[in-house]
Amino acid sequence: MDFTVALAQIKPKLGCLAENCEMICSAVERGISEGVGLVVFPELALSGYFLRDLVPEVALRVDSPHLARLLDLSRHVDIAVGFVEASADYRFFNSALYLSEGEIRHRHRKVYLPTYGLFDEQRYFARGESLRAFDTKFARMGLLICEDMWHLSAPYVLAMDGATTLICLSSSPGRGISEDESLGSTVAWQKLTSTTAMFLNSRIIYCNRVGYEDGVNFWGGSEIVSPSGSVVARGKIFDEDYLVGVLDEGALRRERIFSPMMRDESLPITMNELRRIEKERSR
Repeated sequence: MDFTVALAQIKPKLGCLAENCEMICSAVERGISEGVGLVVFPELALSGYFLRDLVPEVALRVDSPHLARLLDLSRHVDIAVGFVEASADYRFFNSALYLSEGEIRHRHRKVYLPTYGLFDEQRYFARGESLRAFDTKFARMGLLICEDMWHLSAPYVLAMDGATTLICLSSSPGRGISEDESLGSTVAWQKLTSTTAMFLNSRIIYCNRVGYEDGVNFWGGSEIVSPSGSVVARGKIFDEDYLVGVLDEGALRRERIFSPMMRDESLPITMNELRRIEKERSR
C-alpha cells in the first residue's frame, strides 16, 4: 500500500534526554497533525552520538517513561527512533525501535560498531546479534543503524527475509572531499542508498542528523529512495529539516516486474557457498 513518511532531521543535544524527548515528541505530533503514516528519527536521537562515558547515564530500559510517551503517541502514527538501550544484564546497545499502535513492533541492536577514523563504538556498546525483517501495516520492513548499511550482508539478509522497505537511522559526520569538491560523506551515502535500492528492489528510508558534537559536524541529507535507485525526496545539507515523501506501492511493483533481482536470487546457492567458505577458512 502507499504510505507517507516523514524524516525528522533533527539536532539532538548530547546527553540531554528530557530535551531530546520533547523535540522528538513535537516532531511526532507534527506528523500526526499532517496525517503521515510513519515518522523516522536519526541514530541515537534521544541521547546524541559522541557519548563515550555518558553511555550508562543516558541508557534506557524499554519500559522507561521516555519511551512510554512515544509508545502512547504511536497509537496515532508509527515511529522509528534510535536510543541507548540498557539490557537486564547491564550491557548497553546502540538500538532502534519501531513503534506502532502502542507497542514495540521491532527492536534492532546495531550489529556493526565502527572503530575506524573518529569512531570508537565497540569500546562503549555491546554488539547486536541478529538481523530480522518484520511486518507493519504498510509493508514488511527492516531496520538498520548507520554502519550496518555498509556491510552488504545486512541489507541482503533483510531483503531475503522479505523486507521491501529498509529504514536506516544514521549519525553520519561530514568526512572527506570528493573529486568535484563535494562532501565525501554525502557522495558516499547517496551512492550506497541508490545502489542498495536497485540491487535489492527495495525502498530505502535514510534519516541522518545534523548539528555539532565535539567539533564534528553531522551533515543531514536524509532521503527516500525508490526501488529503481531514484530519489523521491532529499533533505537539506547541514540544516534541520522535516522531509515528507510518499512511498508508492506501484513503483515497487513496476520495478520488481521490470528488474526482478530478488525474484531470481538463489538463497540455496548463497548458503552452500558461504558454508564452503566457512569450512575452508576453518582448516
